[in-house]
Amino acid sequence: MEWDSNSEEGSGGEDEEGFLLSDGGPLPFSAGSLLETASCGFVVSDALEPDFPIIYVNTGFELVTGYRAEEILGRNCRFLQCRGPFAKRRHQLVDSTVVSEIRRCLELGVEFQGDLLNFRKDGSPLMNRLRLTPIYGDDKTITHVIGIQFFTEANLDLGPLPGSVTKESNRSSDRFSSDLMSSRFIPSGSVNPGHETCEIFQLSDEVLSHKILSQLTPRDIASVASVCKRLYQLTKNEDLWRLVCQNAWGSETTRVLEAVPGAKRLGWGRLARELTTLEVAAWRKLTVGGAVEPSRCNFSACAVGNRVVLFGGEGVNMQPMNDTFVLDLNATNPEWQHVKVSSPPPGRWGHTLSCVNDSLLVVFGGCGRQGLLNDVFVLDLDAQHPTWREISGLAPPLPRSWHSSCTLDGTKLVVSGGCADSGVLLSDTFLLDLATIEKPVWREIQVAWTPPSRLGHSLSVYGGRKILMFGGLAKSGPLRFRSSDVFTMDLSEEEPCWRCVTGSGMPGSGNPAGTAPPPRLDHVAVSLPGGRILIFGGSVAGLHSASQLYILDPTDEKPTWRILNVPGRPPRFAWGHSTCVVGGTRAIVLGGQTGEEWMLSELHELSLASSVV
Repeated sequence: MEWDSNSEEGSGGEDEEGFLLSDGGPLPFSAGSLLETASCGFVVSDALEPDFPIIYVNTGFELVTGYRAEEILGRNCRFLQCRGPFAKRRHQLVDSTVVSEIRRCLELGVEFQGDLLNFRKDGSPLMNRLRLTPIYGDDKTITHVIGIQFFTEANLDLGPLPGSVTKESNRSSDRFSSDLMSSRFIPSGSVNPGHETCEIFQLSDEVLSHKILSQLTPRDIASVASVCKRLYQLTKNEDLWRLVCQNAWGSETTRVLEAVPGAKRLGWGRLARELTTLEVAAWRKLTVGGAVEPSRCNFSACAVGNRVVLFGGEGVNMQPMNDTFVLDLNATNPEWQHVKVSSPPPGRWGHTLSCVNDSLLVVFGGCGRQGLLNDVFVLDLDAQHPTWREISGLAPPLPRSWHSSCTLDGTKLVVSGGCADSGVLLSDTFLLDLATIEKPVWREIQVAWTPPSRLGHSLSVYGGRKILMFGGLAKSGPLRFRSSDVFTMDLSEEEPCWRCVTGSGMPGSGNPAGTAPPPRLDHVAVSLPGGRILIFGGSVAGLHSASQLYILDPTDEKPTWRILNVPGRPPRFAWGHSTCVVGGTRAIVLGGQTGEEWMLSELHELSLASSVV
């Protein structure tokens, strides 16, 4: 992968032509269908090496075929004509006439368009509507061949692959259309190198970029840009980068990032690079005015746009607090403001504070004067007269504290685990839909197996509707231990279930590569664009503080822990703090425990992208 660190330099306004393409016939598909087809493979082969070895495949190719990039880089793409990874010969149902036409076009340096029977790694058949385009260098020599593949299901009953292991299959039939393409190839035009461009580049840059390249990930786009000058120029389009980010990170994340001050001047291409590589991530201490008085611990905080909101906490002599403070980081001189609100909830600590529907604050649970709580209060921070309002949700969870929560789709509150009466640890998971706050209903997510009961863990959202649980104080038989286990659940499934990514003695557990964080509780987890999770701080056995940053990508086939070394001034005390992400690019750390006192007055910022004001 090559990221261009200075994309505005070097062009000089010149009209550069990086390569020339052969002539070709009409497109066998409409331009609109390019966006509608999700099962699109993108392959680049080196034409200067014998047998056209593959040098790049996109993620879509991997997902559709079941082959990982590392398995096929350096090979010719004809392996898709063999049924399964161990087959040595082309399958007898593959049309040899089409194969011969592909060979002829490659020898002549002209385009090929046609349909060909292919096979996934698990042996299941696919129809591949294939387009091969030769790429010419400045000396009119073919340097690369680009293959664009539109896959659909092939309605062929070939039976199981001998010796195949179905659980290793990456097949997912709902990813693709069930429509069959015609197997008749479409002859290409006559060779005419060096003068005309093919019709795929006669489409406007906007159509080409937005309909094809926008389906790739930010890393894929950076790789495509390194193939040749023409593709490099196309990938400088800001509208393309915005679509790439939206497709990769989700519309909600994109909308939040658009509100970042100076984001437009920073540019989507640079923002994608910095949030992918974290190359400019840095700590800095924030100096703000005002104060949160009286002092407290075990409070909860969350972000509402570029504002940090703090509610409740444990005061002197275990006094439960119920006041609300706001810090506007967009202000010229940010300072804590005590917000006077009507009908505040009963004081509490060990609760969670979340934001749904853009500006609606949600408080759940905690411990108050009367013991544990399971009530829900909401506050519209942008209302003319902010007022806390209790929501009587039907079938609520057990009263609890030290649980964890996160939000889905901007409207749903997810609550997991915690501590119930008599110190009993919980392992349940509940969902409350607050799209409408009139009589919402709690729904317990029923699963066949749950991770061990725990408190003080973190719950993060990635990939749209997937949640990740990490750490906490977990039950192990009659004992309780700090944990570094990782569990995930996909809430978009009809029957969600917990899956163990790594853990000690858990069903299906494994240990990802890299250096895993020491077991901990009372830490924080920050969800990064693209699905990665950043773990910071917490109470770690034998350590006074835990200020090291760890990062994990649960979407990887083999998730790997990685230590993230960040320059600047990190918090001195990373236990008992609270963290929230402001504007999608700034993680704000409030307070911390020294072992003797609470440092609520200290604020630190972990900046994930360049600050452009």
